[in-house]
Amino acid sequence: MTHAAPPTPAAAAQPPQAPQEPFTHTEHGVPRPDPFHWMREAGDPRVLAHLRAERAFFDWSCAHLDSLVSALKAEMHSRLAPTEISPTWRRTRFSYYTFHPAGSQYTQLLREIRMSDGVPATDPEAHLGSDDGNRSVVLDHNLLAEGSDYLDVGVSSVSPDEDWLAYSVDLSGEEVFELRFRDLRTGADLDEVVPRTYYSGAWSADSAWFFYTVHDEAYRPFQVWRHRLGTPVAEDVLVHEEPDERFELQVRATRSGDLVVLWSASNTTAECWTVDAHDLDRGPWSVGGRRAGVKYHAEHRRGYGGPGDLLVVTDDDAVELRLMTAPVPDGADQDHTSWREARPEDPADRLERVDAFDRGVVLSLRSGGDHVLRMLPHDDLAGPGHDVRSRFPGGEAYLFTTPLYDAPAVGVVDEAYTEPAVWSEVSWATGETVDVHRQEAPGHDPSAYVTERRSFPSADGTLVPATIVRHHDTPLDGTAAALVYGYGSYEAVFEPEWDPALPSFLDRGAVFCFAHLRGGGEMGRAWYLDGKLAHKQHTFDDQIAVADGLARDGLVDPDRIASRGLSAGGLLQGAVFSQRPDRWRAVVAEVPFVDVVTTMFDETTPLTITEWEEWGDPRVREQFDWMLAYSPYENLPPAGSRPDLLVTGAVHDPRVMVREPAKWVAALRASDPQWSSRCLFRCETGAGAHVGPSGRFGHLDYEADVYAWLIDRLGLPHTVAR
Repeated sequence: MTHAAPPTPAAAAQPPQAPQEPFTHTEHGVPRPDPFHWMREAGDPRVLAHLRAERAFFDWSCAHLDSLVSALKAEMHSRLAPTEISPTWRRTRFSYYTFHPAGSQYTQLLREIRMSDGVPATDPEAHLGSDDGNRSVVLDHNLLAEGSDYLDVGVSSVSPDEDWLAYSVDLSGEEVFELRFRDLRTGADLDEVVPRTYYSGAWSADSAWFFYTVHDEAYRPFQVWRHRLGTPVAEDVLVHEEPDERFELQVRATRSGDLVVLWSASNTTAECWTVDAHDLDRGPWSVGGRRAGVKYHAEHRRGYGGPGDLLVVTDDDAVELRLMTAPVPDGADQDHTSWREARPEDPADRLERVDAFDRGVVLSLRSGGDHVLRMLPHDDLAGPGHDVRSRFPGGEAYLFTTPLYDAPAVGVVDEAYTEPAVWSEVSWATGETVDVHRQEAPGHDPSAYVTERRSFPSADGTLVPATIVRHHDTPLDGTAAALVYGYGSYEAVFEPEWDPALPSFLDRGAVFCFAHLRGGGEMGRAWYLDGKLAHKQHTFDDQIAVADGLARDGLVDPDRIASRGLSAGGLLQGAVFSQRPDRWRAVVAEVPFVDVVTTMFDETTPLTITEWEEWGDPRVREQFDWMLAYSPYENLPPAGSRPDLLVTGAVHDPRVMVREPAKWVAALRASDPQWSSRCLFRCETGAGAHVGPSGRFGHLDYEADVYAWLIDRLGLPHTVAR
């Protein structure tokens, strides 16, 4: 465990009891007592002292697990190759790849002069050098992180002429990125620095200008600016500003290199604009206007002898989305009447995005719960095309970085929970797949694990799919402990990526189950719509239904089921903790969004207004009522019936304010003092982000803490017998 600095040993041995101070919210004539409202400001010395006391109690309570945590860290780290190199992605002059030096937390971005096959040297140690004339380090993330406990790189974008790098860095976890520019011919950074930027960016075609986004104090990206290299930041040009506080603004370059696309989206509505990357005064011009309830985004398809056209993915009169073509705006905004349907909606396939190449287009789809890539020729966008699917049970295949518009093949990554990634290239000419790289996982045997999908009926009869992963020696006969992971919001999909931490849990005889809940995007957009706003209870019902089904069907031990989720998935944990405390042996609620009504009323809280279309606007009585009915802070479970609970939070988290888990834990402790010591709050009081510590080893060390607690609570062996 990473120990916090101290309250005294005697104080650390007692669960913190936060003082209660009278405070009541009243909305729509409904009083809501909030005795822990004083925790609102994380920088308040009283609040920080309380959070440190919570962390000290967590450390003290888990001290008996230190040897297990050490063993888990060793196991998890052992599945990482000492040095790790990625496959290359090819650009015009250079081939690029990433490299993890031995013992490093972070990666390096390297490049070498492009040879005919674009393949770098095969000896990983050779990549430690940067002075052989062909190879150079573009960006060393380890150097960026020196002196800091946290690092996130928001933008890392090489210019079209490959002489410049735009990169941005956050060293606290607050998602405020400092943007810099590096001359790749000398390795020196320019003097100009943009102090506050967000995630997206794009270069002009001549590599002289860089477009970037700026977020406001509510962490809403609302402006796109452009900076000319070699000039003061004070002279940067405002390209576009989004005044509607429900919308977030982003910017990117098209693969063709001919356009810069700006797009602004709320939860239900979107608008796109284009700027000519060769003549920045031409634009931004709207692609299809803005219509309430209609979302779309656009990709450029080059035309030879002309401007080409746009491929538009939209939900306009298509729940699962359809593909349209549109002209490139020329001199003025245009509306949607210029669009023409290229591929109609298929209710069985949720169209996610389109990527254009010289030889065809690639559609990214969700079909039957799987992620599918469909390669289509330009002259048959409505045709069957060539599908690329995962080779692994329960796996995912998705596009790998392929920056060249005229690439002869499409880069694909394929992986699963227990299957390290395989990179391949799929030929446009033949459809043949050729593997080009495999991720190393020393000592790991993927064949030792089994992945399958089952479905379980929810409260309204809807069948909820779940992916079940286990060691092949662990039977589904009602004897094994299980962990059910869920999220179920924003139409988000947690793709089944290779996880070097998971085998340590499975090797101890446990079953891992990922529940594909309504509100998530695994089963398409209609599936998502049936788990948001007034239908949010379906998400909670589905998580409970999967756990009940595992027990009812005799697959796992009904008395040893745990539940886990993060952020909106943390809200899910709070809801199922309250609604069915008898179902769980233990619950892990990571950075949980649990003070729903108060947060949704507070327009000064980051992201609140942009979230109204996901959760509801509590100023409307009906929507207030449905949120109040499930908000965990207002719906504590009865005393005496609660499972063990592990909660996490971070002082610098800009997405779920640390006050939410802190207040919830305090309310739970106060309402059931006898149970209080079984509730732990692992709070990051220093640098740390929404998703926990950063770094190759830092994140695994966090997972070791969580899994050690789960292993102990579920009665699993601390050592691996196999």
